[in-house]
Amino acid sequence: MPVVIRDIAGKVIHTAPGDSLAGANLWGADLWGADLRGASLEGAYLWGANLRWAGMQRANLRRAHLEGANLQRANLRRAHLEGAHLEGANLRYADLAGADLTGADLEGADLTGADLEGANLERTVLDPRRPIENHATQEGD
Repeated sequence: MPVVIRDIAGKVIHTAPGDSLAGANLWGADLWGADLRGASLEGAYLWGANLRWAGMQRANLRRAHLEGANLQRANLRRAHLEGAHLEGANLRYADLAGADLTGADLEGADLTGADLEGANLERTVLDPRRPIENHATQEGD
């Protein structure tokens, strides 16, 4: 069953896991619990979107704009977030295990309780006020 997504203009976009939404304008969209496993959202505009509890395993979010997005408890396991803009995003308790965050900007993002085990954080911009040591990066944390 496809996920129904409405963009800022109210246009309905139908998608299923693996479908491409590259470059889509989904600013402020309510995608709570959406199944976006393996979807291509490369360069998509998701400013302030509600992606709480969304299933985004292995999704392509390279260079996506997720500024201020709510990704609380989202499953981003093994997602591709290279160069993503996550400034001010809510990533509380998100599953980022094995995700590639190379060059992503997480300035001001809330990673409280996030699982970053095995995540690639090379050249990732982190908020100095929220040190990485406070996040679950080891088994058993």
